[in-house]
Amino acid sequence: MIILGEDSQRVKDRDAQAYNIRAARAVAEAVRSTLGPKGMDKMLVDSMGDVTITNDGVTILKEMDIDNPTAEMIVEVAETQEDEAGDGTTTAVAIAGELLKNAEDLLEQDIHPTAIIRGFNLASEKARAEIDDIAEHVEPDDEELLKKVAETSMTGKSSELNKELLAELIVGAVKQVTVEADDGSYVVDLENIAIETQTGRSASESELLTGAVIDKDPVHDDMPVQFDEADVLLLNEPVEVEETDIDTNVSIESPDQLQKFLDQEEAQLKKKVDQIVDSGADVVFCQKGIDDLAQHFLAKKGILAVRRTKKSDIKFLKNITGASIVSDLDSIESADLGTASIRRDDDDELFYVEGIGEDVHGVTLLLRGSTDHVVDELERGVQDALDVVASTVADGRVLAGGGAIEVELASRLRDYADSVSGREQLAVEAFADALELVPRVLAENAGLDSIDTLVDLRSAHENGQVRAGLNVFTGDVEDAFEAGVVETAHAKEQAIASASEAANLVLKIDDIIAAGDLSTGGNDDEEGGAPGGMGGMGGMGGMGGAM
Repeated sequence: MIILGEDSQRVKDRDAQAYNIRAARAVAEAVRSTLGPKGMDKMLVDSMGDVTITNDGVTILKEMDIDNPTAEMIVEVAETQEDEAGDGTTTAVAIAGELLKNAEDLLEQDIHPTAIIRGFNLASEKARAEIDDIAEHVEPDDEELLKKVAETSMTGKSSELNKELLAELIVGAVKQVTVEADDGSYVVDLENIAIETQTGRSASESELLTGAVIDKDPVHDDMPVQFDEADVLLLNEPVEVEETDIDTNVSIESPDQLQKFLDQEEAQLKKKVDQIVDSGADVVFCQKGIDDLAQHFLAKKGILAVRRTKKSDIKFLKNITGASIVSDLDSIESADLGTASIRRDDDDELFYVEGIGEDVHGVTLLLRGSTDHVVDELERGVQDALDVVASTVADGRVLAGGGAIEVELASRLRDYADSVSGREQLAVEAFADALELVPRVLAENAGLDSIDTLVDLRSAHENGQVRAGLNVFTGDVEDAFEAGVVETAHAKEQAIASASEAANLVLKIDDIIAAGDLSTGGNDDEEGGAPGGMGGMGGMGGMGGAM
């Protein structure tokens, strides 16, 4: 009886598990070398020839041309970690890969996947409970500790060279957008922090500015560029002649007819400008275009206009000025306008827009760097640090870094394993071993002996030094917390939860049925798996090409 189509592929039982584990581990191993202060960068070149140089885990995985369904599940781990915690993506993916490697050893001992999954779940819950027990409380106004959190997040990235200055800017930005809720908790509204970049200057010249920074020029040279208190209009409608939806031909038989046609276009533009003037606006930030003639009319009326403003800038200006975004000039009212002070920096060719009043708030981190690649990587590092500091303020818990928490959790999980009955005990121990991957990789990436490092760390923790971590610069084991290597507890909890859930999801699969070749691209002409097709790792060939 033929059930499956002629081109379909099917792999079952142990072969399916081996295939999935290999795919997941390939992804994890691709980013392992980026972990820690001594981690290396990856150069990623896309099909258009655009180059990205980074050691940010989630950026690497997003840019890689992964065409394998199992590998994409591991990429989702990194994306979830980025969305929920802002940092720790490489850690989450590396732990997921190590969990699957250890699970493969258990499978070879004829331990059923269900028992391994139960053991991993028990270990994950216990580990997260222990994190809460180990974590130290941090107050939202403890700027020194928050700076250490930001510096730890940026260490190993291109932002590290100026991490002290950047950490100060980041903590200052988070502090300005933090509000205390009715229940006593703290809420950080990161939407009120904008990041702008500028090339050609040193990263040490980066600064934190109150309000918004608009990297645009006025549409006309005769327009005023400075206002102490301006009425601001945010416009999502072009100030141009309205075009018909269909192609039309206009037959003109005399110069008079041409002049009438031009006069009508001018009247249409003048009407739009008059509507802006009548609203009382001093400044117009327009998301669409502004006609040359309309620019002239606006300049004559003393109104500053900026066109082609980015959508994200318009939304941010809405928070800064308190204005509404107007999509139809016919319905404009004075209540739609906001207020702000505006000044022009001719050297940097930027507009600084600062809100007026207590109800409006927002800050901009202006990051500077020598080249586009430097600025892009700087922005990624700062964005991660912002997320981590915001998470720390909201969560209020921090941990010692440098592999300290992983070694301590592994030790406690091994003690806990003694109380677990059945084969799940072996899975709990395998989970503990997987957590120790972090200090091992930190040591490897720093050129240190990973075995000796792990032995020294275990010894320190057995002697009660809960905060003992690895100093990758000296190779010594020391109090990571005192050394300023501080991580947020929320990111570590999320990394362990994401890694264990992804590993369990992969382990639970015992049958793979594919309609065609085992890739998600759907292009049969591209190279995929080997004929008969699972031995060649399905569509992981594309991943190798990206590296």
